Amino acid sequence: MISRDREFDIVLFGATGFVGELTAAHLATHAPSGTRIALAGRNEHKLQDVRADLPAAAREWELVTADSGDPASLRAMAERTKVVITTVGPYASYGLPLVEACADAGTDYVDLTGEVLFHRDAIDGFDERANATGARIVPSCGYDSVPSDIGVFVLADAVRAAGDGELGDTTTYASLKGGVSGGTVASMMGQVDAIKADKQRRKVVTDKFGLSPDRAAEPAGEWKDSAAVREDCEIGAWTAPFVMATYNTRVVRRSNALSAHSYGRTFRYREVMKTGRGINGRLTGYAVAGGLGAALGAMNVGVLRPAVKKVVPAPGTGPSEKARYSGYFKMDIRTTTTTGRKWHSVVSAQGDPGYAATCVMLGEAGLALALLRDDLPLPEGRQGGLLTPATALGMPYVERLRARGFVIEAEPLA
Repeated sequence: MISRDREFDIVLFGATGFVGELTAAHLATHAPSGTRIALAGRNEHKLQDVRADLPAAAREWELVTADSGDPASLRAMAERTKVVITTVGPYASYGLPLVEACADAGTDYVDLTGEVLFHRDAIDGFDERANATGARIVPSCGYDSVPSDIGVFVLADAVRAAGDGELGDTTTYASLKGGVSGGTVASMMGQVDAIKADKQRRKVVTDKFGLSPDRAAEPAGEWKDSAAVREDCEIGAWTAPFVMATYNTRVVRRSNALSAHSYGRTFRYREVMKTGRGINGRLTGYAVAGGLGAALGAMNVGVLRPAVKKVVPAPGTGPSEKARYSGYFKMDIRTTTTTGRKWHSVVSAQGDPGYAATCVMLGEAGLALALLRDDLPLPEGRQGGLLTPATALGMPYVERLRARGFVIEAEPLA
């Protein structure tokens, strides 16, 4: 284990980007007095401008110059802090050198990735090294994939406490109102290019257990990713494919595996989008499915990509404040346990899931690691490594999110 006696508690890398600025504002408002925070990025003048626009608590925050293309600057930054929060994506393009720097320095790390290939590369390249140094590397601490991962974690915990066995067939029904992130689209395009160039990379993306720590130990019979539009009798509404299901499901399954399959050996998991009841719900479902198919098709055709870029924000930009705070998300997670009882959990919050809510989830993940580390869980036999929100942050993180207005609850269904 490497000493954690550091100059800073948290360094926010990418503070001059759109989500970076929102996360900085959250930290300035909600970090306890005395928390030692620094803002990091390539351009010191832009960092000064960001700091000047933040609440008064940030006026004395230090500025750190670092560049994703300069490994020495990343190492120097990682060695100065207990935790790095990074918003610099696409992570497949810019993230691995920072993961390596944090793994070597024994520095905890959180990001916003929804990229299977980056996450898999980080596991393969740095899990063992981070475990040896005690660095807790926790990808996907935003809308991808905190609501899914924490929601299933809370559900499994409540079911165990009630003596109702383990989770069986489990489905997340996603509802949301929010904009599409330009950074998310850039990440998707990068992944499309990677799997077109390499069939082995495609196998990783399509593998239901693509993020598993031990693929051979995973149970058989897992659901395939849902591409159907159907009327679901469980909720009495129509459902469509959910854009983040092919990533979130891998993260949840990794949490189950890292926790020695504590959710259940017969646990099966999928995610769909709830589109409503009756004919309107059905039409909306087909519109969602058609839109996703068209977008993915356009990303696969180079000449159509400019059209995609025209209809989404550019990376580093986002919606207005009014639009951000009029959004919301709700994840309704339903299961039938091994005793036959039906349960559900709900994770919901006000605010655009990709912007307003995400900056809360990301900021609170960093604060939990910086301030509550001794109270946080670790999978048995580990002191660090590539973890998930559920396995690295657990209930202390849930309580922090509840304190910020998130609804996170689990209960049996009548």
